Amino acid sequence: MTPPAASIPDLSRQQRRGFWLRTLHQWHWISSAVCLVGMLLFAVTGITLNHAALIEGDPRVDNRQAVLPAPLLEALRDVPDGNAPLPAPVAAWLSKQFDAPIGRQEAEWSGGEVYLSLPGPGRDAWLSIDRSSGEVEFERTSRGAIAYLNDLHKGRNAGPAWGWFIDVFAIACVVFTVTGLFLLQLHARQRRMTWPYVGLGLLVPVLLALLFIH
Repeated sequence: MTPPAASIPDLSRQQRRGFWLRTLHQWHWISSAVCLVGMLLFAVTGITLNHAALIEGDPRVDNRQAVLPAPLLEALRDVPDGNAPLPAPVAAWLSKQFDAPIGRQEAEWSGGEVYLSLPGPGRDAWLSIDRSSGEVEFERTSRGAIAYLNDLHKGRNAGPAWGWFIDVFAIACVVFTVTGLFLLQLHARQRRMTWPYVGLGLLVPVLLALLFIH
């Protein structure tokens, strides 16, 4: 039996709605799975950053000295002043001596000293080499696990790989929220408080910014 002509547009509209519902649900759950752990991390560290003064940990300072072997010291003598990485054998020896990832990071070369800053998430470190005597001083300050996570939240001294992760995570969050918005629109007829809640989510931060941020 052929369906009435009036029902064909309704059927087509239902098919389109079903297609978009399936597509949006798929993208919504995939993006939520991708950004689940990252969103939890950034939400928790948002709280710890907002109350950093109340939960600040006690920094631990590790200060050590060493003397470069003569062959390695010779490799430092003819390097001109400026910014340049340490010679590979020197960097490898220092990395092993102080358990610090030196690699090809640039150091500051001056007439009598080589200075290398080695910051990282939740820590600050540096080393100084006397170019005449070969004496090395290394100092590392660790501020604890919460400071480590806070620095990951900000992308501070976390390296390019973590920067790429933040970009991918942010894109996943955008997909998650945009697909959620379209799903709200598709279900709004059955949920009358949908748009009042969305409006409240916009109104509260706007009012706080206008009234309390100067």
